[in-house]
Amino acid sequence: MDSQIMDVLRDRVLELGPAPVPGGSYRHFHLTRDADGIAWLLFDREGASANSLSTGVMEELDKVISALASERPAGLVIRSAKPSGFIAGADINEFRGASDAHQVETEMVRAHAVIYRLEELKLPTVAVIHGFCLGGGLEVALACNMRIAIDNARFGFPEVMLGLHPGLGGTARFTELVNPTEAMTLMLTGKTIDARRARSLGLVDAVTQERHVRNAVKDAIFGRLKRVKPGALNGVLNFAPVRGLLANRMRSETAKAAPREHYPAPYALIDLWEKHGGDKVAMLAAERSSFAKLMVTPTAQNLIRVFFLREQIKKLADGANSGENTIKHVHVIGAGAMGGDIAAWCANQGLRVTLADMKAEPIAGAIKRAAELFGKIIRKPTEVRDALDRLIPDMSGDGVAGADLIIEAVPEKLDLKQKVYASLEPKMKPGAILATNTSSIPLQDLRTTLASPQRLVGLHFFNPVSRLQLVEVVSHDAADPQVLSAARAFVGAIDRLPLPVKSSPGFLVNRALTPYMLEAMLMLDEKVDKTTIDAAAEKFGMPMGPIELADQVGLDICLAVGDMLRTRMGDSLPAAPDWLRNKVAKGELGRKTGRGFYEWKDGKAQKTPALAQPTSDMIDRLILPMSNVCVACLREGIVDNADVVDGAMIFGTGYAPFRGGPLNYARSRGVADVVATLQGLANRFGDRFKPDTGWDDFKASVVDNGPQS
Repeated sequence: MDSQIMDVLRDRVLELGPAPVPGGSYRHFHLTRDADGIAWLLFDREGASANSLSTGVMEELDKVISALASERPAGLVIRSAKPSGFIAGADINEFRGASDAHQVETEMVRAHAVIYRLEELKLPTVAVIHGFCLGGGLEVALACNMRIAIDNARFGFPEVMLGLHPGLGGTARFTELVNPTEAMTLMLTGKTIDARRARSLGLVDAVTQERHVRNAVKDAIFGRLKRVKPGALNGVLNFAPVRGLLANRMRSETAKAAPREHYPAPYALIDLWEKHGGDKVAMLAAERSSFAKLMVTPTAQNLIRVFFLREQIKKLADGANSGENTIKHVHVIGAGAMGGDIAAWCANQGLRVTLADMKAEPIAGAIKRAAELFGKIIRKPTEVRDALDRLIPDMSGDGVAGADLIIEAVPEKLDLKQKVYASLEPKMKPGAILATNTSSIPLQDLRTTLASPQRLVGLHFFNPVSRLQLVEVVSHDAADPQVLSAARAFVGAIDRLPLPVKSSPGFLVNRALTPYMLEAMLMLDEKVDKTTIDAAAEKFGMPMGPIELADQVGLDICLAVGDMLRTRMGDSLPAAPDWLRNKVAKGELGRKTGRGFYEWKDGKAQKTPALAQPTSDMIDRLILPMSNVCVACLREGIVDNADVVDGAMIFGTGYAPFRGGPLNYARSRGVADVVATLQGLANRFGDRFKPDTGWDDFKASVVDNGPQS
């Protein structure tokens, strides 16, 4: 079978012509030979902090493999020279803008041939892996005879997050080596596993510490290391009738989280394995074709864009502090759902946190939720203990005096917040930052009673804190630029994405989300069933509908934000219905009270299937106002970059990632069509749908400059 693979690849490469290779010394690799005759190939991609596989890297790797094939050392060890890890995967820059599936497949044929030549070297080959080993990096490792993991290694196939599946032979080699149900689960979810789990699955042959690497390598090269071999069960599970049953189950599970029409990659992967699992030749050929077709889909190109949006927003953590976090002790005031979860997340990220509240019960509840969170996201029990030790209950508020950052997370009432500030300010040490987690109140109002308004900043987290990556860093007219810079650096240090926004009612995300939520309330007034409304948003691709989201956020918070925005922005926003005020008055606040629009059990809404099919008109009523507000925020300078607006809505609300954000959606749908549809809705339902005047400028930027990226 292996010779058949090589014949197929050789024929294809000959058809394509020779791939160019650079002459002279290697740019990205260092090749040496030790006293035992073992060749050590260190991958150190030039000009990069992490290794990735570009076309140039693959061409040079092919040159190295050809040299090794003729020199025939005792064995080959492939290692990374980068502290960050082995190989992060393919160079995603080369994926951007792909539109010709045939051209993509042509490049994949060349890359497959390189990986196969590595696999077929007539000498023992060992991948020594530290840090991350992801995507194409794992596919390089799978082409080696043996894999030795340092105990800090992490393995995974994240391609599904980009609307793709593995494309360098991983689908065939991984399901051949490892129990295919386990292999498929990892590829379908994009989750990573640690070295011990990789060893138990049979993905790696040994796990060791850095100081023992050379001895482990000698054992591997000279036949003393017991290699992992595929188990008999693998053959059974790769048997065609069994694959069919398992594939159907995989599709059912996948459909719960990712509809085929929105996310084709998982289904393409399942189809690939169901049709060709166990037949390496056929599966490798089918993988290349499937990968190429996926690459040019709007879903993949938008998800690739989202990847770069994340990187773009990450860089906003850099500033006067060069991205270095100077905050070590955080004091949080208010142990409710938001304050408690902010405190827990900061403790999880290694900071000392004191958590204050007027009553002991909220603090106890926050500590309990923190313990549950740590148990889910931290692997080692000792690390869970350490994180809990860093989260310190503080009924007396003694932590204020030593804190570098104080985060206020009390209810959305201006006078209450200002009262808290009056008690805090005399106790704060020089240089300490005062932050508010307000979701809507302009900081110009909050700062009026402060003696030192320059050290006030907004740090608006989103619920749930542990899952939504965005934090709005809100400035105001008296803010100190160094304080804002330190706040951005802090957000980056706790593994969150900082979005600089100017203070205004609702800032960016809540201002854009409010009409989405209020329109859902008006649909309820029109006697549209709540499950149908949620289904409309989910059909568009939102992670949950507006009714469920309102319950998740808290109906009291939704009402307060809506009222505040309407007070400041006038009748462009509709008034909240009286029955919503009655629900809040009765304490039916959603998830946190166990009852809102839905009943909640174990943190999940108890939902039934939609009573009716949602219409495109319903989807437009819910979705297009978000794009309209985003254009208004650009026009007003709340945020100054359309790409960042899209990223903020994706990372702060879960806005359908495969759409690329509300402004990208407007581009792809056509700005003229969006404006005309909004005007039509305004004619039917009122001025809340009136197109913002900023659409003309936005349309001109699209025409003149093309889609931003």
